[in-house]
Amino acid sequence: MTKYLITGSSGFVGKKFLEYLNESTVNTSVLGIDIAEPAFSQELYGNIKIKFVKTDLREREKVSKLIYDFQPKYVLHLASYSSVAGSWRNPNNCFQNNVNIFLNLLEDIRMTCIDCRILSVGSSDVYGIVKFSDLPIREEQGVNPMSPFGIARYSQELLSQLYSDIYGMDIVITRSFNHIGPGQSENFTISSFAKQITETRKNNSNEFIVTGDVSVVRDFIDVRDVVRAYHQLFLKGKRGEIYNVCSGCGISLHNIIQMLCEIMDIRYSIREDKKLRRPADIPVIVGCNEKIKKQTSWTNEILLEESLRDLLKYYLYIDDKISKPAYKN
Repeated sequence: MTKYLITGSSGFVGKKFLEYLNESTVNTSVLGIDIAEPAFSQELYGNIKIKFVKTDLREREKVSKLIYDFQPKYVLHLASYSSVAGSWRNPNNCFQNNVNIFLNLLEDIRMTCIDCRILSVGSSDVYGIVKFSDLPIREEQGVNPMSPFGIARYSQELLSQLYSDIYGMDIVITRSFNHIGPGQSENFTISSFAKQITETRKNNSNEFIVTGDVSVVRDFIDVRDVVRAYHQLFLKGKRGEIYNVCSGCGISLHNIIQMLCEIMDIRYSIREDKKLRRPADIPVIVGCNEKIKKQTSWTNEILLEESLRDLLKYYLYIDDKISKPAYKN
């Protein structure tokens, strides 16, 4: 029986990773830990043995006992404060729920289950502003985080490398770029666009799409490709190494809105809300995924248009209170 411990198991990526394990693995047992109850039924995952525990990773004694009793082979650390914009509003909360909880987890694993493999899921925000000549960004590129969130994520990386070097812990690190897909909260940019556009279509109106700065260019990757990458890194990633998880293609937010509106066949107007602008933002960030492709044989398979179509379908069904159909990769 292969055992996976997933922190943040009730979230967007956690749910998709569970779906992947359910569809693609056998003899799998999962312990999911999250501060929130899962908003989905365990019955959806009939091919894997799964247990959810609602707890805060800051509850050291409880978490340590859970890890000791379960003895996972793999630990997928997804629990985090994942909003760049929110990190400006509440940087203390960002550090508490990124750096502090990760350090607690490392200490708990070091004391109870040191031989397991940990996937330390990080962020491309650690790169900061990069020269155009340095695009697409490779893992050896220097880091220059431009937000409290980026600094917190880089701190997580440093802790991962420290515990790998000093204690010999088996830790693989990702710098994950912007992932999207059906089921993502409307608090995230592309999901917010999709929800606004589906509402415009339903109301047969020509309302404004409220945005921040739509000139920025990002590297978007489908969450279903992301979880496949994470699984491959468990199997084939190298201890202490950093891997970009990205599509390798950049697109502006304005062009994303254009694609969404073309798919829905609606006209649109953009209204920029200055409150949605960040104190500092990265104009362009596009990753290179050659390293993960070469070392694990993973490749991204889902085209951006397919991701956007599925996201629009999701919000159309959710808004109509109709269960979302299953999606096939």
